[in-house]
Amino acid sequence: MTISKIDERLQRLTESGICSCETVSEYTNELKELADKKMSLEKSKTKSKVFKALAGATRLRILSLLSTREMCVCEVMVALGLTQPTASHHLRILENVGLVKDRKRGKWVLYSIANPELYEDMCKLNIL
Repeated sequence: MTISKIDERLQRLTESGICSCETVSEYTNELKELADKKMSLEKSKTKSKVFKALAGATRLRILSLLSTREMCVCEVMVALGLTQPTASHHLRILENVGLVKDRKRGKWVLYSIANPELYEDMCKLNIL
């Protein structure tokens, strides 16, 4: 839809009394402020990254595994039939969005669910 068509629609809305604004520019600003108030662009990008991380079948399986207990990369590799670079890649994606955390134990790096309560809530909602 072209800008002029949008302006025409907004003009009809302001003239109809549906919105409380008197001008199209005032109404446009009000709509933009509402969108930012409900969710900023930055916050939506952050949330989008979480959903993108959850969009991979392998990453969902990794989360399911880690909900049982913490595991090192080699255990994830064996359980899911992955190469080490592939397992590390998926774990890094999950870690970068805060779904998984790691801890060192000697030479080993063990991964676990970062927020078990959040994980359980996502399971209840059938997200996981």
